[in-house]
Amino acid sequence: MNKTKEVLITGFALFSMFFGAGNLILPPFLGKNAGENWSLVAIGFFITAVIIPILGILAHARLQGTMFDFGKKVSPIFSTAYCLIVYTISIALPAPRTASVTHEMAIQPYFNVSSLVTSSVYFILVFFFVINRSKVLSLLGKFLTPLIILILLSIIFVGIFAAPETISATTFNTPFIDGLLEGYQTFDAIGAVVVGGVLVISMNFNKNTSFEVKKELITKAGFIAGIGLFVIYIGLIYNGAIFGGTFSEEATRTDVLKGISTQTLGNIGTVFLSSLVALACFTTAVGIITGTADYFKGLFNNSQKAYLVTAIIGCLLGVLVGQFDVHYIIIIALPALMFIYPITIVLILLNVLPQKYTSAIVFKIVVLVTFIFSVPDFLQFIIDKKHLVGIIKIIPLASKHLGWVLPTILSFIITNLITIKKPA
Repeated sequence: MNKTKEVLITGFALFSMFFGAGNLILPPFLGKNAGENWSLVAIGFFITAVIIPILGILAHARLQGTMFDFGKKVSPIFSTAYCLIVYTISIALPAPRTASVTHEMAIQPYFNVSSLVTSSVYFILVFFFVINRSKVLSLLGKFLTPLIILILLSIIFVGIFAAPETISATTFNTPFIDGLLEGYQTFDAIGAVVVGGVLVISMNFNKNTSFEVKKELITKAGFIAGIGLFVIYIGLIYNGAIFGGTFSEEATRTDVLKGISTQTLGNIGTVFLSSLVALACFTTAVGIITGTADYFKGLFNNSQKAYLVTAIIGCLLGVLVGQFDVHYIIIIALPALMFIYPITIVLILLNVLPQKYTSAIVFKIVVLVTFIFSVPDFLQFIIDKKHLVGIIKIIPLASKHLGWVLPTILSFIITNLITIKKPA
């Protein structure tokens, strides 16, 4: 295959595996609430939904292993536990959410069927693609992603010229931080460590491809996916902002996305949007289930039986959770995200930084500090906040659910100052 063509196909495939339910419904709603401050919100959102995930792909290009390699410098036990938690969260929340979004936007408006029927049929199809995983890259990259991009760009560009002249005031007190935290809900940082492994393993089917060639291919594909995410996100956030005044305060995330589509492309817009939702959500679900099955296959000595059993369990879990509505799944995801996202971000950053600054002791201390100081952020969503007032006041940014940030940076700097040996 031509090298440029291979890079483009891989980049499109990577984009499609990133771009799922959250990537569709979150940006327009975020823009609606951001109003005149949409650019500040967008910057925060880009950090956690574009920059960090693409850095995760660059880390995979360097490591060319599995997710286990992201945390092995801390310890094998930690890395195994981290992988189990991430894969459990992935198949329990973002994967089923793709079925829920598909039902609410692509099935329910046209067919009188229950969400359980939708999630059942949906994950039967996902299972078919997962067991034919060697075809995932070519199918996603060649056919599905270009259609997704075409439909989205149509909505975005028509919206820019057809929108009302005024932009509403923001409803956010801290637009940048609100955008930053909303980026968590895309699950893209987690997606990077999961689907990046799918990318590496899929490339390993070609035994003649060298380490450096794969590194270059993954890196370039990562940048292509990043550019695609950036363009689509900024377009959807801006459209949400300029059309925000046309929606009521009670409008849900799916209401806003459907409304923008109808106002930009008319009645046919709903048909386009339905196709878009089904395709984007489906490709993400395939990527998540495949990545999870890959991990357990490797955990059991490359057992194909382990791969098959994991795929079955993941799809069954998808059927059960996917029958709930989108808002409910987003709410129950918050504690899990506040627990695992800071650690994931730190592992990604440590794996892309120069190795002289990321010794095993740096990994151990920085990850431990991140875990300790992210606990109050996590607890705020599962217990009464009045029990945490004292701790929140002491830790900088803890009231913004970012209490781990400054301690993590300080621990990285101090540990390096102590451990890096000066030249003689």
